[in-house]
Amino acid sequence: MDIRTLPETERDIYNGLKKHYSLHFEATKIKEQSIRLLTPSDLDELLEGQAPLDNVSTFPFWFRLWESDIVLAHILVSDPDRKNRRLLELGAGLGLAGIAAAKAGFDVTLSDNEELILDFQRVSSAANDLPRVKSIKINLLDLPVLESFDVIAGSEILFKEEFVEPMLTICRNCLKPGGTIYLAHDVCRRSLPIFLEQAEQDFAIGSRKQSITRAGKKTEILVNRLQRRH
Repeated sequence: MDIRTLPETERDIYNGLKKHYSLHFEATKIKEQSIRLLTPSDLDELLEGQAPLDNVSTFPFWFRLWESDIVLAHILVSDPDRKNRRLLELGAGLGLAGIAAAKAGFDVTLSDNEELILDFQRVSSAANDLPRVKSIKINLLDLPVLESFDVIAGSEILFKEEFVEPMLTICRNCLKPGGTIYLAHDVCRRSLPIFLEQAEQDFAIGSRKQSITRAGKKTEILVNRLQRRH
């Protein structure tokens, strides 16, 4: 894409990122929507000399699209009640699901736990002509005060057991009456059953498996839909 077409603020963000990282725009299609995501081209630049698995807690898992991101994006754009409803995507990473949802009519707030990630999201939102999409910092282990949303969504959020309790807090406190939570995880995610067992006290939970094949590899994704019981 021609960077000169970006608004000035996002163009400055892009140029700042370009000084430190190799970048490209990855084109993805979700149903009839074409989406462009600003993406790091070189993982080693993000690792800054660290071996990939030296410290899993600091590994930049957000640097690529995961199968669950794609599944979640398809779910959100298919929501029949999406027009003008407020949606929070937790741990949005590159922002595929939230950006697709915004193009489908949601009023979207993307989030993640680092300003660097938010800058990638901001440029991608601008590249998709979505000036109303917000990006905010949310650290699950140090939760800020949050507004309420009609829909809360996330993919691969529960990759650590320590995220179970803060996720429950967000789901209980930040979902509007009548709202819906959509989660998408690899079926092997071990913390997910712990979360779902505890969430059952407050939420009716629907589950289904969905297969996705990328680069010849088939992955099973578990999709959960939660709605408050009372």
